[in-house]
Amino acid sequence: MQIARVKGEVSGTRGARLPMEGPFLNAKEEKQRLIVIKREGTGTEMPMIGDRVFVHYTGWLLDGTKFDSSLDRKDKFSFDLGKGEVIKAWDIAVATMKVGEVCRITCKPDYAYGLAGSPPKIPSNATLVFEVELFEFKGEDLTEEEDGGIIRRIRTRGEGYAKPNEGAIVPVALEGYYQDQIFDQRELHFEIGEGESLDLPCGLEKAIQHMEKGEHSIVHLKPSYAFGSVGKEKFQIPPNADLKYEIQLKSFEKAKESWEMNSEEKLEQSTIVKERGTVYFKEGKYKQALLQYKKIVSWLEYESSFSDEEAQKARALRLASHLNLAMCHLKLQAFTAAIESCNKALELESNNEKGLFRRGEAHLAVNDFDLARADFQKVLQLYPSNKAAKAQLAVCHQRIRKQLAREKKLYANMFERLAEEENKAKAAIAAGDRHTDAEMKDEPKDVAGSQPQVETEA
Repeated sequence: MQIARVKGEVSGTRGARLPMEGPFLNAKEEKQRLIVIKREGTGTEMPMIGDRVFVHYTGWLLDGTKFDSSLDRKDKFSFDLGKGEVIKAWDIAVATMKVGEVCRITCKPDYAYGLAGSPPKIPSNATLVFEVELFEFKGEDLTEEEDGGIIRRIRTRGEGYAKPNEGAIVPVALEGYYQDQIFDQRELHFEIGEGESLDLPCGLEKAIQHMEKGEHSIVHLKPSYAFGSVGKEKFQIPPNADLKYEIQLKSFEKAKESWEMNSEEKLEQSTIVKERGTVYFKEGKYKQALLQYKKIVSWLEYESSFSDEEAQKARALRLASHLNLAMCHLKLQAFTAAIESCNKALELESNNEKGLFRRGEAHLAVNDFDLARADFQKVLQLYPSNKAAKAQLAVCHQRIRKQLAREKKLYANMFERLAEEENKAKAAIAAGDRHTDAEMKDEPKDVAGSQPQVETEA
């Protein structure tokens, strides 16, 4: 329904009925809501669905009784627009306002508190009048850290409440902007989690996972959620660039969640995903490969309904996934995560050659030489022909010798400094003693060597 907006001052005093001004929304029915602009706002931007808006307001009944005011509390009121957090009239009216605008909103009961009212201040079927001033609005922050890295503003609301999950198939239309210049314009059909292979920023995929079918949104990305410190040469995007995307999610097909699959489906999907992860790994797309192997772990790790034969297959898939995760983490230099993945693999198979070797590599990368040496020694003890472990063990010994030499030099220097400081301290004490002796020699003494006697009167 279109909203009526008229300019002009609305007068009214406490106890007097406030006039219902402006044209009817429909000639055949009584007007449901009305905005009278008391002061124009600035700019052209208006809040969008999901924006956080900050306002001051005062509310009256039609007889002029004031029932609430944020001004009295001296604290601005904020809410998420279009999410049903306030009465319907507010969601509709504030969406038409600009920053700095002051308006008066008349709300019929159906767009206020209806038959129930809001006791004790607002009776049943009450028409309400609000004066509202809009101070600011900002888009919805989609990041877990709430660091402002992914800001969404909804142009057109989508249908329903379902949203795409990891692995969902999504057809989208998108336009990418850098400094208001379009650099990417495409229609794509892809799986969530594979966007990087299509030159899509990770932040855009995260935003898509918050969208509803048919939704049209504007997404603002900070560099860490866009193309980062590298940029994107293909699009001539420099390092550390802020980006904006307009994106429409035409529809989506959700991937099955773990609880929606039976044991046979989990094993079948895990095998498919493992092969896909291997393809990504060979192409050097380690982040995409990580996502595939993580799916397998999430599907199989806590499944208890497998038959003996299925459990054996699941164990083999889990072991391979943890080992492959470790390799991906090593490539991405996430050494702590690599160690954790190796530990998971070694819980399944304590003498696994790859698990021990890759954990040794991770320990070596963070200079835990003793732990690395222990892992490589165990590999050679179990698998004497492993030349790579032999080479890495030699590296460990070399690094340990260098570390010992550095420590020896460090301690030698430290002891030299301590000895030097001690000698200085002794010299200072000795100099002080000599000074004291000299002072005592200069003092006058009597014949017996005692202090001079004071002359007294006879």
